Amino acid sequence: MPLSERVDRVAPSATLAVDAQAKAMKAAGIDVIGFGAGEPNFPTPKPIVDAALLATQDPANYRYTPTAGLPELRAAIANKVLRDSGFEVAPEQVVVTNGGKQAVYETFQLLLNDGDEVIIPTPYWTSYPEAVKLAGGVPVTVFAGADRNFEPDMDAIEAARSERTKAIIITSPNNPTGAVWSEETITKLGKWAVEHNIWVISDEIYEHLTYDGVKTTYVGAVVPEVRDQLIVLNGVAKTYAMPGWRVGWMVAPAPVAAAATKLQSHMTSNVNNIAQRAALEAVAGPLDEVARMRTSFDERREVIVRMLNEIDGVNCPRPCGAFYAFAEVTGLLNRAIGKNGAVCATSADLAALLLEEAHVAAVPGEAFGAPGYLRFSYALDPDALVEGMKRFQEWAK
Repeated sequence: MPLSERVDRVAPSATLAVDAQAKAMKAAGIDVIGFGAGEPNFPTPKPIVDAALLATQDPANYRYTPTAGLPELRAAIANKVLRDSGFEVAPEQVVVTNGGKQAVYETFQLLLNDGDEVIIPTPYWTSYPEAVKLAGGVPVTVFAGADRNFEPDMDAIEAARSERTKAIIITSPNNPTGAVWSEETITKLGKWAVEHNIWVISDEIYEHLTYDGVKTTYVGAVVPEVRDQLIVLNGVAKTYAMPGWRVGWMVAPAPVAAAATKLQSHMTSNVNNIAQRAALEAVAGPLDEVARMRTSFDERREVIVRMLNEIDGVNCPRPCGAFYAFAEVTGLLNRAIGKNGAVCATSADLAALLLEEAHVAAVPGEAFGAPGYLRFSYALDPDALVEGMKRFQEWAK
């Protein structure tokens, strides 16, 4: 029996597919170094784990709780927005979700009717266009390459606008490129959205992972008038090394938050209470552990960018945020490479051959709307990072 056409139109997550393949090879006894998943290799900080352990002893956490999230956590997230983003929101504007992905999925289900368009600056996170399609919408990609440091051009954004444009996505710091968009660009995007009555979806999950003195610009702070049409997406996975805890959230105008609660009540009810208690400790606590993790990521960033740029045919711009290096590899295509002198026509072919022959897992740019690139996460053990880069260097010779 056939499945729905909507599901058939959606591609699987390429980043998770690469990670799964690497883990399967490891299970088979192959020494694979995985640069695929954006998953911090640090343990979740002990105070957060201790809060979860304590929560397991409270019978209140064994029962259903409010669909939109524990009131204490919603209030803490509202306080966090004021602390970090610089503007005030009410707890009623916060909806806690099962990871950031659920917040992304719900956002498009709430905003889009069939045929509505969403402008997605490209390279993009691999799940954005698929979530748009699942809501019946049409992804409209606008590419900005390494020559612009992956920062969108407003003229190109305007050229992509149509009468069906319903929303635009801001992802800064960016996955997959590591770029941090300038205050000027984000201000222009916010004012452009207000002028044309377009929703802004701001994914801020990498907000605290910036380097070289660069800071995250929050569109809700620099363009106050956009707040009535702004949905902020975030979560604990990246900042607090909590990817497996599955706690994210959206911050939205009150009517949107109420609609999201209604939708979520039929999907998942409330998020796991133990995980919410852990998230409360993370969000309400200090950022000291985050600063230590950021320092370590910064050191790895220096190493991976240098080693990638040492490879003839590879150009890796210096990322200022997140924990990804997005390397242009067109110089490795259409030439003999690897153990047997194979010729790769695409970056997808190159990534597959790199995994097969050198046992190094990277995600091809095709997954992000950017053929000709490979994404390397540097959120892995530093020694493994160096070994993986050495393998790539030797293999590319």
